[in-house]
Amino acid sequence: MPHHLRRASLALLTLAFAALLFAFVRNRQAGYGVLDLLQGQSPSQENFTAPVAPRLAASDVPSLIALDEQYARLVDAVLPATVRVDTLTAQKRLVTDGYRIGYQTNVTPGLGSGVIISAEGHVVTNYHVIKGAQKVTVMTHDQVEYTARVIDASEVRDIALLKIESERTNFPALTFGDSNKVRTGQIVFAVGNPFGLSGTVTQGIISARDRVQKSNESTLDFLQTDTVINPGNSGGPLINVRGEIIGINTMIFGRDVSTWQGVGFAVPSNTAKSVVETIKYMHANDQSVKRKTSKGGYLGFADMETQRIPQGDGLGKMGVRIGLPIPGSPAANAEFKPGDIITKFNGRFVRTVEELRALIQLTAPGSKVIMEVWRNGEEGTIDAVLGEVPAESGS
Repeated sequence: MPHHLRRASLALLTLAFAALLFAFVRNRQAGYGVLDLLQGQSPSQENFTAPVAPRLAASDVPSLIALDEQYARLVDAVLPATVRVDTLTAQKRLVTDGYRIGYQTNVTPGLGSGVIISAEGHVVTNYHVIKGAQKVTVMTHDQVEYTARVIDASEVRDIALLKIESERTNFPALTFGDSNKVRTGQIVFAVGNPFGLSGTVTQGIISARDRVQKSNESTLDFLQTDTVINPGNSGGPLINVRGEIIGINTMIFGRDVSTWQGVGFAVPSNTAKSVVETIKYMHANDQSVKRKTSKGGYLGFADMETQRIPQGDGLGKMGVRIGLPIPGSPAANAEFKPGDIITKFNGRFVRTVEELRALIQLTAPGSKVIMEVWRNGEEGTIDAVLGEVPAESGS
């Protein structure tokens, strides 16, 4: 082949290769390919038209916009009063190397939640969160860590009262709501520290009231909720839409389940409040109190209910009407009768079942107690010596 033909052929091949390469690259642009190139068409720019407004305006969903804002305002109000609770528990373990026997101390960290209930830094949490702990610290929502001391606790009710060790007197705090007024289906929020994720908020409803579960060897009533509760949530508050504490989150449904299944339980706020008030009263008056390790005292009533005195000089006064004392119990030995209405326990007024239970369970077994009782419209007193809590009883 003549030299000039070889050069022309090489030029044509080079041009064809370049055209194919150009077509391949441009073919990645939508709507442009080899045919367009051969027809002499230039590639167009890719269109990208972004929407400038949401599909719905605020005026289209005013109720949802308002609800969204109200949820955020509620969370902003309650988060500062919730705390992370960290514990260290030291346990001695017997060890041997085959020749010598000794003890090894293992320090186990614990994790939970709590809620501030006073400007001075009193914190409510679960008893099982701080049980056996040698050191307790709390971290507030603003990431400040404080040492906390355990004032006292009710193991049976699974409620503990802590005090943040600080001179500060302006801690953000929440109030207790009335758990007796809680209705199934009401919206609630669980706030706490699941898996160490502080400041976590979940939302759900009250699934059931008066749910009987076994806890700490006692049969207790709980609020059931489908809010997400996981390990670390224990001791945190269950909040209503007004930002009130209506429960203290305590556990999820057991039976080999360790994470949320939509069935959680909370100690009713009236129970928690009664424990707190009892602790405050007894420590202020230097009464004989349970010191964190005891399971509390026991009287032994088959049933109790809050009731007003129906006759006599005490007409209308609130108290706790008792049922049949359990045979062999301290109540039976103290000669209580079915229908008696207890109005005072060691000088303190008793207005609800929760208050009486808390007073009993925060008083040490073996303590002598004096109760004012109305029977058939007449007032009298009954002395009793509290016993130990049996495995199947809580009051």
